[in-house]
Amino acid sequence: MTPGGVEDLLRELAPQVLGALVRRYGHFDTAEDAVQEALLAASRQWPAEGVPDSPRGWLITVAARRLTDLLRAEQARRRREDVVAAWRLPEEWLAPPADRPPQSADDTLVLLFMCCHPSLSPASQIALTLRAVGGLTTAEIARAFLVPEPTMTRRITRAKRQIRESGIPFGLPPAAERAERLRAVLHVLYLIFNEGYASTSGPRLRRDELSAEAIRLTRVVRRLVPDDPEVTGLLALMLLTDARRPARTSPDGALVPMAEQDRGRWDAGLVAEGVALVSEALPRGPTGPYQLQAAIAAVHDEAPSAAETDWPQIVALYELLLRVSDTPVVRLNHAVAVAMARGPHEGLELLGGLAADERIAGDHRTHAVRAHLLEMAGDRKAAREAYEEAARRAGSLPQQRYLNGRAARLE
Repeated sequence: MTPGGVEDLLRELAPQVLGALVRRYGHFDTAEDAVQEALLAASRQWPAEGVPDSPRGWLITVAARRLTDLLRAEQARRRREDVVAAWRLPEEWLAPPADRPPQSADDTLVLLFMCCHPSLSPASQIALTLRAVGGLTTAEIARAFLVPEPTMTRRITRAKRQIRESGIPFGLPPAAERAERLRAVLHVLYLIFNEGYASTSGPRLRRDELSAEAIRLTRVVRRLVPDDPEVTGLLALMLLTDARRPARTSPDGALVPMAEQDRGRWDAGLVAEGVALVSEALPRGPTGPYQLQAAIAAVHDEAPSAAETDWPQIVALYELLLRVSDTPVVRLNHAVAVAMARGPHEGLELLGGLAADERIAGDHRTHAVRAHLLEMAGDRKAAREAYEEAARRAGSLPQQRYLNGRAARLE
């Protein structure tokens, strides 16, 4: 098997192995360290010596041995059996033999629920999800979010300590909490994708490794809960958005707005899959925000050109979205859609209503939208000033260059 194939296999097996260890031993934080060491050992041995007959069993065995060493070194094993027994009856907490095939419902969803526990901050949820479920190293996560590796190490360590101290049992949350916790999981995956697709800071417009990982994990969640329409809606939204990625930048890395993109470069396969998923999810009901955002993305992706976009339909979808998710960003996007459907002055009027909302009034996106609508309305001087203000507030260097370029064009 090629090194790339080994890497894909290890990424798939990582949450299953971690789940098996945590189910038997508890000690989420120490078990996660042990699994990472087992994965590292496999990444070194398997390309040269071949993949074992039972790769999952091999990883569980190696990780369990390392976990035992770590627990002894920390003198944490003294009360381990009592703690785990308190969580589960003996027949429930004894781990299956390492060579037993994985159960049809693996522990990946349980791990996602643990990593996205509401007691953790969003930043910690994201970091822990990428580490424990995504299989990324701390160094990879740190690079993706442009923070020093020691900072990310501390963030992940604190998150694992919070989980340990909370006494969260390893298992699915009670039915009454499950829907809320699933929403938290989807929100974390949505944030990971957005940061990958449009980086909020740094020299790159996007971080493909993050958006790809968000899509992979969302596919995993959909496999585990296939009947949830919002899971399907989120996956559709990611695919329909990611389909435009090849056309979002020019050869020199500059941002290309959707209206100017070469739609022939969009990924037709992702568009088709996303549209099929939206068509599958919407009739199920109730309709949630991810399904509606995916429906809006589908209208954009199915338009032959920017001029042929069905803006009245997009306005109607945004008005439905406002009923279920009345957020400043949704209002901002609704203002753009109204401007495109009914003219820039109506859009600017809606935009004025956001001026008092501290959550978005100072955001560079608000100033960029105002600049675009002012340019549409013919007020070049005010548009140039708004573009310049948006550029000053943007954290991403490609966005700054794009906005300054728009301003310069109006001089």
